[in-house]
Amino acid sequence: MQLLVNGEERTVDVEDDMPLLWVLRDELGLKGTKYGCGIAQCGACTVHMDGVAVRSCQVAAATADGAEVVTIEGLGSPDALHAVQDAWIAHQVAQCGYCQSGQIMQAASLLETNPEPTDDDIDIVMGGNLCRCGTYPRIRAAVKTAAAKLQEA
Repeated sequence: MQLLVNGEERTVDVEDDMPLLWVLRDELGLKGTKYGCGIAQCGACTVHMDGVAVRSCQVAAATADGAEVVTIEGLGSPDALHAVQDAWIAHQVAQCGYCQSGQIMQAASLLETNPEPTDDDIDIVMGGNLCRCGTYPRIRAAVKTAAAKLQEA
């Protein structure tokens, strides 16, 4: 099966029902996407597939065949951070950090579809991504900062 992952064509030979999460982590070595709950409830495994935020633990490899997938590793680079990554650092959002790749991917998706989100918009969209450390106020502030930065660009 063929995937375009972070801009690179990748071929994997896996069972059709293998979760995309395991394709990314175990077959392609992209460890930034995390396993959280395995039932698409926590958001730790969020990636973009064809421009839409999805829970990779519940996307079958066969469903991703031919898709464009972006993981946290492909969102930005150390020399050119995505606005959301930059805002996450500025607001010191991460505490334990485990959920943060999924949080960042969800926030980036939110800003693609809603470049000027309200507090309620942020709370609704980001509320599906759980943070056991409770950094929700920092997450909201970082999303607002990233939105402003993207508006400037």
